[in-house]
Amino acid sequence: MQSTKSQSRTARLLRISFDQVHRIMHRAVERGMSRRSDSDRYYYLSIDEKAVHKGHEYISILSDEATGIVIEVVEGRTKESVDELCKNGLNQTQRGDVKTICTDMWDAFIYGSRTYFPNALHCHDNFHLVGYLNKAVDKVRRREVKTQEELKRTKYIFLKDKLNFTEKQRLKFDAISKGNYVVSRAWQVKENFRDIQFRQDRPEAISMYAYWRMDALHSKIKEITEVVDMFDRHQNGIINAIQTGANNARAERVNGSIQELKTIGRGYRKTENFRIAILFFHGNLYLLP
Repeated sequence: MQSTKSQSRTARLLRISFDQVHRIMHRAVERGMSRRSDSDRYYYLSIDEKAVHKGHEYISILSDEATGIVIEVVEGRTKESVDELCKNGLNQTQRGDVKTICTDMWDAFIYGSRTYFPNALHCHDNFHLVGYLNKAVDKVRRREVKTQEELKRTKYIFLKDKLNFTEKQRLKFDAISKGNYVVSRAWQVKENFRDIQFRQDRPEAISMYAYWRMDALHSKIKEITEVVDMFDRHQNGIINAIQTGANNARAERVNGSIQELKTIGRGYRKTENFRIAILFFHGNLYLLP
């Protein structure tokens, strides 16, 4: 099973039914979860989400940012879901030892961070912060392309890392950069944020954010201003991230592996089955009888 990552293929190879494989996985995960020690310590955590199906069905995932181990998975991303995630995932002593907890700006995740990890610095993940700015840049492009013919078919140029440009994309980008386009200025604001050096002492972190914020507002681009307003509401979490360097990088890589599970499994009709698969492969559990 660990090799194929497919319950159907494993069933065929072992000449047993799909339901038998399914029951074995469930029992193995139950065993593994019961064997986890209360003395295990996790200091750098992430809370993230993953869509189960197309639409609005989600799971919430608590993982260890230092190792990539998935600690717990629950259905939904509501406050009630986060209550279950944090209470079932770790005991009170374990939660008290956490130093940083990293999330996006989803209200339920912020609530969980503040409620269950009182000694941790709550940080907003840089990947998601840049994602908000990328969306703002694309909104500017879509607005400006209506009057600027030259900006047609440039969506991915402004979303792509310059280091990954093809020669054709580089030439196109250079030509646009020399023009007085609003999207070029919005893109530069986003790049300025990406250039912020994380892992600073707190006064420097505050100064770096304040300088970027002033420059972003000076651009007078409404889509950028909206993002700055949102960042201001979550300023402490952003500064904590700049100070500590905490991020969801491992969680995002685990998300990619989870997506692979979902693709190989051709989707999961029941959320609990998806949870079992994630913990089976990424929970670092001792599964043997």
